[in-house]
Amino acid sequence: MAGPPQQPHVPPAHVPPTLAPSLTGVKRIVAVGAGKGGVGKSTFAALLAVGLSRQGASVGLLDADVYGPSIPTLMGVAGQHPQVDDAKKQMIPVDANGVKVISVGFMIDPNEAVVWRGPMVHGLLKQFLEQVEWGQLDYLIVDLPPGTGDVALTLAQTIPMTGAVVVCTPQDLALQDARRALKMYETLNVPTLGIVENMSYYLCPKCGNRDEIFDSGGAEEAARALGIPFLGALPLNASVRASADSGRLADNFVAGSNDSVGSNDKVAASLDGIVASFTKAVESSQANSEGAPTLTIE
Repeated sequence: MAGPPQQPHVPPAHVPPTLAPSLTGVKRIVAVGAGKGGVGKSTFAALLAVGLSRQGASVGLLDADVYGPSIPTLMGVAGQHPQVDDAKKQMIPVDANGVKVISVGFMIDPNEAVVWRGPMVHGLLKQFLEQVEWGQLDYLIVDLPPGTGDVALTLAQTIPMTGAVVVCTPQDLALQDARRALKMYETLNVPTLGIVENMSYYLCPKCGNRDEIFDSGGAEEAARALGIPFLGALPLNASVRASADSGRLADNFVAGSNDSVGSNDKVAASLDGIVASFTKAVESSQANSEGAPTLTIE
């Protein structure tokens, strides 16, 4: 009887990755991941970038979700193309209201499927890291593909990462996948900065009834059990969906609901709280770190 399938061998890397010249001005590199698709990971990554920028930070947003590059639409820059500095042989990120954005979505037809094998994705990601003129940034937010594939491995082997944020929804099935993502970051020696619970509840804009469609509070319980920060919960809200489709995510940070129960105000308050918790988690992680995280897989 055949035994269990063997895990692919990854050569140990005992030397910490070093920054490419294009990243030497970047202070913090943070991955946003999820154990499965459909939990709002890309939307949250874009909201985090916008929120940090609104606080005065210089922010870049790298769309590493190659098979589903939605960042250009979310940031309101779909259809634009990065310029190229021929002298430096580097791409210039697209400016989205002060956030520097790079994505394969700028380079393909929106109706075209990206059917690439791992080595091609690896090469593109390295190009985005090493051949893009990121300049001086307080944060570079990297939107990872869902799951525990080789993009996260490529990042951990290529650059010193400040940490990762995991996005999940509250139901048990999603939390199981989120735990796998957390385990992956632990294996890669990438600090987990915290968990965000998306679609935590739905607040009816007409009557104010709170409906926990996907359950609620599961991510906070998981964070407590695992000993990692819980960054906050975002409600399911129609205005977030509309602003994502129209590329106007900054609208979600402005209080002022047009309904009697203040549903939009709760979104703005939740986002402000999550951004504050995130910056606190980054500061705490950097204070406790004795150096850049290293990848050691035996």
